[in-house]
Amino acid sequence: MDQERSGRNINKLWAMILLGIVYSSLLYYQRTLTGVNKVDGFIGVLLGLYICSHPVANVLDMFFFRRGDRRQFSSRWSAVLWIVLNIAVFLIGWFVIFVGTTRLVGRVD
Repeated sequence: MDQERSGRNINKLWAMILLGIVYSSLLYYQRTLTGVNKVDGFIGVLLGLYICSHPVANVLDMFFFRRGDRRQFSSRWSAVLWIVLNIAVFLIGWFVIFVGTTRLVGRVD
């Protein structure tokens, strides 16, 4: 309950990682989701923005709204792991945006 109250939901971040990997894998192995590259790209850009929004919200919350709360993390190691997980989710979101953008503006073969 403390984890949920403080806004640190690790399961949500893992779900975002899984969502980004599934989208990228489907495009890699099947070459298309809908049959139209522009629609696949639009889905990818929106999905990537959604994935990136979670770690950005977590970091903003940590830096601006819980600045004086030292009890937010049980140890320095847990704080480092939390930040690394947020960075990983953010990078996967960027990758999904990149894949979606290349689908969106790429030429048709």
